[in-house]
Amino acid sequence: MPRSPSERVITGSSRRRKVLVIVGPTGSGKSAISLPVAEALTGEIISADSRQIYIMLDVGTAKIPAADRKRVRHHFVDVLTPDVDFNAGIFGEQGREVIEDIFQRGKTPIVVGGSGLYIQALIDGLFDGPPSDDALRVNLEARIRMEGISVLLEELHRVDPKAAKRMMPSHSRRIIRALEVYHLTGVPISEMQKRRSPANFDAVMVGLEWDRAQLYSRINHRVDEMIEQGLEDEVRQLQVAGFTSMNNALNTVGYKEVFDHLAGETSRTRMVELIKQNSRRYAKRQLTWFRADERIHWITIQSDRDLDEQAQAIVHYFRTN
Repeated sequence: MPRSPSERVITGSSRRRKVLVIVGPTGSGKSAISLPVAEALTGEIISADSRQIYIMLDVGTAKIPAADRKRVRHHFVDVLTPDVDFNAGIFGEQGREVIEDIFQRGKTPIVVGGSGLYIQALIDGLFDGPPSDDALRVNLEARIRMEGISVLLEELHRVDPKAAKRMMPSHSRRIIRALEVYHLTGVPISEMQKRRSPANFDAVMVGLEWDRAQLYSRINHRVDEMIEQGLEDEVRQLQVAGFTSMNNALNTVGYKEVFDHLAGETSRTRMVELIKQNSRRYAKRQLTWFRADERIHWITIQSDRDLDEQAQAIVHYFRTN
């Protein structure tokens, strides 16, 4: 069936309008490389980081310094307080609005981050699932407390193995949502997720690739720097402000370990070990997610000295694709 004139306009527009997406695991140098890229492309950066959007979370998120945000405009940084829930669906909707505004001002949108689900929501859209059912959710949460999250994950493996394969026991909220969708509709969430609304722009995707041992060494070093820069004091300030590890933004790597230490549950040495260990595990999960996306063009980086050269390579790749 031939497309209507409006459909032809949208399709043609999407082919001409390109968004650069720079992804990679934690510690891979995404922020550093994005600045010269943005300057070369007269661009603005959209942070696809699930925690840098929160104020007061600076050291533990390796937040982009204020001076760099003056150098290149950043979106979705220092916007919300840690007690406000923010998710991939909201980011996808608001991010598309920001991208449209950047296009209208004649600049290049550059998405930078390691939150795979956020990037997926922005580029491919998320499915429009059923609204949450309070009674069902309360029941599922009670089952976690009584039976353990592993029992619910096993149930999800039976009713929706595709979704369960992408989840770990630490993904309790996602497991609850997947089971909720199945019980409410009888349709696996993995099937519903195919019903998406892709964006009306083309995403040129680039990934930053390091030798695994070198990446882990960088992560360990970054954790040491965070400790030196006052991560513990940052968490104390969050506590004084009334925030706890029960806030979703703080029940994450780098913060929950410090909360446990300050509560006397772990030693300082063990706290640092756990942050490094959990950060490395998180990086591994990020890489697994991004490796599954065949649209990503991988750029190999061997040292920080490569960043400027590889920034030029990214600019060239974007302009020629």
